[in-house]
Amino acid sequence: MARYTGPAYKKSRRVGFSTLENGKDLAKRSYKPGQHGQDRKGKASNYSTQLNEKQKVRFTYGINEKQFKTLFNKAKNMKGIHGENFLKLLESRLDNIVYRMGLSKTRRGARQIVNHGHILVNGKKVDIPSYSVKPGDIISIKESSKDHKAIKEALESINTRVEYVSFDDKKLEGTYIRYPERSELSADINEALIVEFYSR
Repeated sequence: MARYTGPAYKKSRRVGFSTLENGKDLAKRSYKPGQHGQDRKGKASNYSTQLNEKQKVRFTYGINEKQFKTLFNKAKNMKGIHGENFLKLLESRLDNIVYRMGLSKTRRGARQIVNHGHILVNGKKVDIPSYSVKPGDIISIKESSKDHKAIKEALESINTRVEYVSFDDKKLEGTYIRYPERSELSADINEALIVEFYSR
């Protein structure tokens, strides 16, 4: 299945969750999209609930089904809790780290910045959004891209950053300090339902 490139607001409404993490996508219309979006009632089945949770996370991180399941299976082989390990791997994607550092206002924008070769990891250009960043890796902006309009606008608008990344606004480089704790990630995500979905 190809990556969805349509309106993010529609996907947020479909799963009933702000995939942009700012609430703006559900502010005006919190009901499902479509002609009968406001009329849909009834109790959801277990399968429907599990699928919705999977889609919620997949749309939030903006990855296709194949990449999503590959990371899920990789998390299974790690020590610790499967679902939490999965979220840590999602957070460790380069496009997500670029977003968390404030170099883009959205993950979709961060993916584009990476794709276009504006980002360096430990001094080497990496243009693969799914690249897995390791704790201690240094993320910086290529010298010729330091005046990039979208990056400058994003940095000017950021208020706070998550604690597992650091960023030097003067050097325009940051560090992925550590894997996030579960408590630092969205409490509205129930990763156990995703584990149940793939365990059917």
